[in-house]
Amino acid sequence: MGMKIHPQDAERIEQFVEHLWLAHGVSENTQAAYRSDLKKFCEFLAQHRLGLHQVTSTVVQDYLLWRRSQGLSPRSTSRFLSAMKKLTPYALKSGWFVTDPIAKLKRPKMSPAVPHSLTESDVLSLLDAPDVDTPIGLRDRAMLEVLYATGLRVTELVRLQYDQVSLAQGLVRVVGKGDKERLVPLGEEAIEWLSRYMKSGRPVLSERQSGWVFITQRGTLLTRQAFWYRIRTYAEQAQINSHLSPHTLRHAFATHLLNHGADLRVLQMLLGHSDLSTTQIYTQVAKERLQQMHATFHPRG
Repeated sequence: MGMKIHPQDAERIEQFVEHLWLAHGVSENTQAAYRSDLKKFCEFLAQHRLGLHQVTSTVVQDYLLWRRSQGLSPRSTSRFLSAMKKLTPYALKSGWFVTDPIAKLKRPKMSPAVPHSLTESDVLSLLDAPDVDTPIGLRDRAMLEVLYATGLRVTELVRLQYDQVSLAQGLVRVVGKGDKERLVPLGEEAIEWLSRYMKSGRPVLSERQSGWVFITQRGTLLTRQAFWYRIRTYAEQAQINSHLSPHTLRHAFATHLLNHGADLRVLQMLLGHSDLSTTQIYTQVAKERLQQMHATFHPRG
C-alpha cells in the first residue's frame, strides 16, 4: 500500500499504544507489533479515503479480504485481529468507533507454529563462538549459557537484575509475562560462566553502578535487538545455517529437554507458559526428531 495515513489516526494509534503500556503493562515487543499492524490498517483506510472514526465491520472484512488476496499469513491476520480486539473498547470509549467492528468476526484457523530449534552440536558450536578473553565475549558467553540452561525469553534475559540471581542456590527468579514469577535452575555450566563474567567481565565493561547483570561498555542496559544481532554474528562464525530467531536457544532448551525425557508439565513451569497447549507444540518438534533418527539409524528405516 505505502499510502500515508492521516495524522490524526497516527496520533490515535500512539495514544492507544501508550494506553496499553500504562493500563496493562504490555511488553515493548507487543506494543511494536500492534503499532505496526494498526498502521498498515490505517494505510488501507487512507487508500480508500477513510479514517479510524469510519471503521465498520464491513470495512474490516474488506481489509481481511485484501490481506488474503495479498497472500498474507493467517497468523499475521490473527495478530491484527488481536490488536483490533484490544483497540475496540478503547476506541469505543474515546468515540472513534460508533459500533464494535469485530464483534461477529471469526479468527482464521491456524495450525500451531512449530518452533525452529538447533541440534545439540549446533548449540555447542554457538556457545563456543564468543571470544571469552574479552569482557564482551565473556558477557556474551554467559548470556548464551544462561539462555540455553534456563529457556528464558530474550527480554527476560537482558532485563535480568542482580537480585534475581542466586549463584549459591543455582537459581534465577524470573519475572515473566503478566508479572508472573518463576524459579528456574541454572545448571553447573551456566553458573560457572555467569560467575566468571560477574567477577572478571562486568567490572571491566563499566564502573557505573547499576542493578542490571548484562550491560554494554557504557554501563547501560543491553537491548534485545543488540543481543539478537550478536547471536546472528556468532551463528555465522560457527557456520550454523539453521533458521534462527531471537528465541532459538529457548526452543533448543525445550526441545532438548523433551528429547532427554523431561516431563511436559515441568517444562511448562520452566518456560513460564500459562497454558499447557503452548508447551505441547514442542512435543511435535521432539516427535519429528525421533522420526528422523529412526529413519537414519533403523535397519528398516
